[in-house]
Amino acid sequence: MGQQTDVIVVGGGLAGLVAATELADAGKRVTVVDQEGEQNLGGQAFWSFGGLFLVDSPEQRRMGIKDSHALALEDWMGTAGFDREEDHWPRKWAEAFVDFAATEMRPWLHAQGMRWFPVVGWAERGGYGAVGHGNSVPRFHVTWGTGPGVLAPFVRRAQAAREKGTLTFLFRHRVDELLVEAGA
Repeated sequence: MGQQTDVIVVGGGLAGLVAATELADAGKRVTVVDQEGEQNLGGQAFWSFGGLFLVDSPEQRRMGIKDSHALALEDWMGTAGFDREEDHWPRKWAEAFVDFAATEMRPWLHAQGMRWFPVVGWAERGGYGAVGHGNSVPRFHVTWGTGPGVLAPFVRRAQAAREKGTLTFLFRHRVDELLVEAGA
């Protein structure tokens, strides 16, 4: 690659941008490798409706929707049916995501400049109770600006880190193998 970097992030989609900007803000030198061109920064999130899974939000409370961490986790577990040994890590990820969605996710995104429509909708609507597939209450929060609105704070942060020299993008580069030597 020709340059020194602390971290390589594979993919410049939403998850890659979030990881890269958090790492750059923490003082790491980050290289994002993406097989697409710069015009596709943000990946499929750009084309999304921008809906986010939030739990017990001000928008839900304003609409009289009674939600909680426990109900959201029960909905998720009822849908996922984690009942195999290999479900250990997916279950841990689901638990961590619900924890994040019920606590710091909304304030963190709000601090990034993200805003939501005042109406909460359904995605993966379930039955009447957390016993089957889907959500038992509305949790789909649409971001102002939809997909581009979700990406905007992270694209802004990535551009600032690039100008500062802590973030490098390698567009039109594809990762097809990861090599591990001496634990690195």
